[in-house]
Amino acid sequence: MSLHLHSSRSSPVLPLFVLSLLLLSGNASSKPIVTPITKDDSTGLYTIPVKNGAPLVLDLAGPLVWFPCQSPHRTFPCNSSVCTVANRNRPASCGAPPAGSSADPNCACAAFAYNPASGQCGSGDLTSVPLSANSTDGSNPLPSSTVTFSAYATCAPDALLASLPAGAAGVAGLSRQPLSLPSLVASRLKVAKEFALCLPGNGQTGAAIFGGGPFVLPAVPQPIDAAGEIRQNPVPLLKNPKNSGAYYFGVRGIAFNQEQLNLPAGAFDLDRRQGTGGVVFSTTTRFTTLRSDIYSALINAFDAVTRSVPRRKPIPPFQLCYEASAFPTTRVGPGVPDVDLMLDGGRNWTLLGGSSLVQIDSATLCFAFDHMGEEQSAAFNSPAVIFGAYQMENNVLLFDLEKGTFGTSGLLLGRSTTCGNFNFAMGSS
Repeated sequence: MSLHLHSSRSSPVLPLFVLSLLLLSGNASSKPIVTPITKDDSTGLYTIPVKNGAPLVLDLAGPLVWFPCQSPHRTFPCNSSVCTVANRNRPASCGAPPAGSSADPNCACAAFAYNPASGQCGSGDLTSVPLSANSTDGSNPLPSSTVTFSAYATCAPDALLASLPAGAAGVAGLSRQPLSLPSLVASRLKVAKEFALCLPGNGQTGAAIFGGGPFVLPAVPQPIDAAGEIRQNPVPLLKNPKNSGAYYFGVRGIAFNQEQLNLPAGAFDLDRRQGTGGVVFSTTTRFTTLRSDIYSALINAFDAVTRSVPRRKPIPPFQLCYEASAFPTTRVGPGVPDVDLMLDGGRNWTLLGGSSLVQIDSATLCFAFDHMGEEQSAAFNSPAVIFGAYQMENNVLLFDLEKGTFGTSGLLLGRSTTCGNFNFAMGSS
C-alpha cells in the first residue's frame, strides 16, 4: 500500500550563506561522531536523536533521511543532480518516481520516503536539514563538540509516521546509497565512510559511531576497542543489483551443536539476476527470519537437542518455548548449543544462548527465530534469511561502505560488557 501524498512546495527559505555556515561547521571536525541508540520496546525499533534531539528510526536498508517538514522549507529543482540521485535509488516497492517536469524551472524535486515498519511509501519535497551529534575519540563524546552538518532529506506525509515509535520524527537510512546518513556524514565531515552500531537490549542505551576510529567499551580485565579488532578480520559484503543499498553477506550453511544442517546446496545463495535469496541485515526486523526450508531444519534440530527441557505454550510468533528455569545460566545467556552461521571463506559467526533464545517473561524462554511465510518468501526481492535486530543486540557491528566489508565483535556478554556500557560522559578533548 502506498501513500503518494506530496508535502507543500515553496521557495527556499535557508539562504545560501546559512547553508554554507552549516557545511563549514561540519567540515571543521575531522573526528567521528557518536550518538546514543534507544530501543522502543513496543515496536522493537531503534532510534538516534540527531534531528534537534528528536529520534529518527534506524533503517539499515533506507536510502536517505525522511520526516514530515514544516512549511516553508528549502527545495531543489527537478533538473538538479541531487534530484536524479534521490530518485535513482528509490525503494523498488514504491513504484515510479514522483511526477515532475525537469524542463519546468519552477519544478521542485520530489522523492520517496519508505516506512520499513508499515511497508508504506509516501513522497514529498527533497529538502535540506541540519543534523547534529557530538564528535568522539571512540571512548567518550568530546566536550563542547556538537557538530552540525547539512543532510538531504525527503519531506514525508504525516501519515507515514504510523507504526513508528511514539515521538519518532522520521527515519534515518543507513544504506550504501550516496544520500544515506553514513554517506552524508563522510562527505560533510571528511571522515571515513564507515559506521559502527551497538544495538542495546534489556532497557539499556546503545551507541552508534559514524566516521571510523575506535569503539571502546569498558570490559574485564581491560577496555576493548571492538572496532580495531573487527578491522583486522573483515568479511566481504555482497551486492544485490535489485536492492543495491542493502547489506548482504555470504553464508554457505548453518551448523547447530557442531552439526551442519542438511540443506540443499546453494540454499543461501543470492541470485543477483532475480534479486532473490541471500542473507541480508535488517534493523527493522525484530528476529532473524528464515525461509521455510531453512527454518524447519533449524527448529527441528533445536527441538531434538532440547527434547528433555520442559515446554511452555508457544507464544506467537514463536513456535518453541520452554521453562526458563530449566536452562543453566551462563555468562552468554541460557546454556544451549551454539548456532553457527558458516560464512564464505571458512569462518563462523557463532550465535550463543543470549542470541538464540529470548526471554518472554520470568518463566518463559522462546526459540528466537521466526518463520518466513509463503507469501513473504514469494515476495519481490525476498531473501533466504533476514538477519534480524535481536541477533545483532550486544554486538558491535562495523560496516565499511568504502571497502564493502563488515565485521562483528561477537556477543559482548562473553567479554563481560554490553552495548549499554559505552561511556556517554564527556571526555577530554
